[in-house]
Amino acid sequence: MSEHKPPQISPFLFPFGLFCFGLWFFYDGWISTDPGMQEHLMFNRVGSAILLPWAVIDFIRTRKREREYRERQQAEATRSDEA
Repeated sequence: MSEHKPPQISPFLFPFGLFCFGLWFFYDGWISTDPGMQEHLMFNRVGSAILLPWAVIDFIRTRKREREYRERQQAEATRSDEA
């Protein structure tokens, strides 16, 4: 019986999730006119101020790591082709 690898999860899933939650907090804290949300305004505003920049920073860091990983893989493939 052959061994199967588990499905690959995108490294961009975490920044995407942070961004979605950040947008949700932003909407509830700054845009929503729902009276039930008024008691949670500060929590939502602080949450959006934390999660949105964190999502952007993590996206940039992940993209940089993925680019370096691809370049390293290409360099190794080039070295193995030359040998």
